[in-house]
Amino acid sequence: MSGRLWVGEYLSAGGGREGGATVPAELLEAGLRMRDALLGDLQAWAAADPGGGLAIAYAQGPGPVSGVLPEVPPGGLPAAGLGGPQGVSPARASIPPPGPAPAGDRATPGAGTPRAVAPRPDEATLNFLAREALSHDLAWLVAPESGGALEALARAVGPRRWIGCTPDAIRLAGRKRATLERLAARGIATPLAFEAGAASPSLTGLPGHDALRAWVVKPDDGAGTTDTRRHVTLAAAEADLAARGRRGEPATLEPWVEGEALSLSLLCREGAPPELLAINRQRIEADASGLLHDEGVVICQMALKDPRAAALRALAGEVAAAVPGLRGFVGIDLVWHPQRGPVVIEINPRLTCAFVGLSAALGRNLAGEILTAHREPCHATA
Repeated sequence: MSGRLWVGEYLSAGGGREGGATVPAELLEAGLRMRDALLGDLQAWAAADPGGGLAIAYAQGPGPVSGVLPEVPPGGLPAAGLGGPQGVSPARASIPPPGPAPAGDRATPGAGTPRAVAPRPDEATLNFLAREALSHDLAWLVAPESGGALEALARAVGPRRWIGCTPDAIRLAGRKRATLERLAARGIATPLAFEAGAASPSLTGLPGHDALRAWVVKPDDGAGTTDTRRHVTLAAAEADLAARGRRGEPATLEPWVEGEALSLSLLCREGAPPELLAINRQRIEADASGLLHDEGVVICQMALKDPRAAALRALAGEVAAAVPGLRGFVGIDLVWHPQRGPVVIEINPRLTCAFVGLSAALGRNLAGEILTAHREPCHATA
């Protein structure tokens, strides 16, 4: 396989510099781990085919990473003017090809070891990732759904180069409430089923409709446990939701589902059922104020021969059918409820922390398989 491949992860590329706030160290570490796991797979894949001439370049942010997660208006990345510190403006038009990169700034077929590329001075991270993608044959980018960042990148890069889910699938998955509504309409269990049960006193005490003990308020376009809070009363949850609304923060309120927190790692290919790669355990804790914290994921925690795996494999197929356009590596967060079984919490249309170490655990090169499934790269045009 020949060509030029561009790899970028938002935070390790320098993301979050805009605004002056700091990026939590644990988020940056998670981003670096995902990036390095992806690069490790890709380098091994290229080394196994030394005559293929696959050249890999990756985004490396300058100096300490600081700032806030990106905020992309509904129109996506700017239609022109890729440079500049802000890097966002409302326009859905395609981004024009960038000007020539400085000498030595691009990967060259046959270069071998992944090559680091830094952004231009004062260049916004999203613009940097999109600009470099347009001078490569393929692009594998990881960014938060927050603010429409991942969707904006997918639309800017275009389907020929983009490795991953389609923009429409990303858009839906990045809207937590809309995702749950779509899944519920297809008969898939979500927290909304518990919400309906709570509204009907006659259902209280029935399997799957126990009296609710807690509610959750979280960003509607958030990632993981970021700014997610559990409340013991509906009144407190509604007050939290209203306060976020006054601050202009899109948020959603849903019942807290008791049970075992799990995640599914899927390999999704166009025109084929998703492959269930691993069933992982999520370690999520709540502090005294109810704020949730992600303490990490334990991959392959449940064997694929476990009695519950068949239901989870079927669930993966149902989710993929309900959300067309899921491609490559996809994660599903869920809770296994004692009575209801699997309850989907959200879909992650991108690499997740569960990707780290998964190829080694399975004895496969997942990134190489995804790259091959996408297509053989063809050279970018000006």
